[in-house]
Amino acid sequence: MDEDISIIKSNVRNEKIKNFFVNNKKLIISFLIFIFILLSSYFILKEYKANKKENISNKYNSIIVQYSEKNKNVSKEALTKLVYINDATYSPLSLFFILDKKLIEDKSEINKMFDVIIEKTSLDTEIKNLIIYKKALFNADNIEENQLLSILNPLINSESIWKSHALYLMGEYFYSKNEKQKSKEFFNQVLSLKNANQDLIIEAQKRLSRDLRD
Repeated sequence: MDEDISIIKSNVRNEKIKNFFVNNKKLIISFLIFIFILLSSYFILKEYKANKKENISNKYNSIIVQYSEKNKNVSKEALTKLVYINDATYSPLSLFFILDKKLIEDKSEINKMFDVIIEKTSLDTEIKNLIIYKKALFNADNIEENQLLSILNPLINSESIWKSHALYLMGEYFYSKNEKQKSKEFFNQVLSLKNANQDLIIEAQKRLSRDLRD
């Protein structure tokens, strides 16, 4: 008797499942098609991004390998284009190469490139902080105190590994302006940091003991 009841229940359950699929056939097919399209789109997009990254990499490497004093203007134009494509790897590298080879003399153009990379390119936090520090370093000799602090504040007010670099740069900035008290304050902040760069600690100690004694 129990076995018969069990068989009946099983048959009823199977019938319900069958009816569900029959009654929702179109919906199920539509759902499966949607999943297929979604997965296909994901893999197509992934492959597209990989191919795009490879193309950018090839362009950058080709420019660097072929660079010479004779074709520096061509290199400048090509690298500038790479800066503005907002690639997390090759946009910063292109700007660094431009700076290293002094391919662009217009500081406003360079600062525009810095801003595009900092504000519009998706970067890891510490890479972004490095770009900010590089921008401050590039401008340090030609801007006022409040402007330099404005650039460096995101680092100074953070726990970034580049914080000690920012503090040291401010210390050197004020030392160059003969504002010794302000300079001492920033060098002492370098010494007080737990994760300060060891080379900068040594340089800050030298500056304080050699040039900024009371």
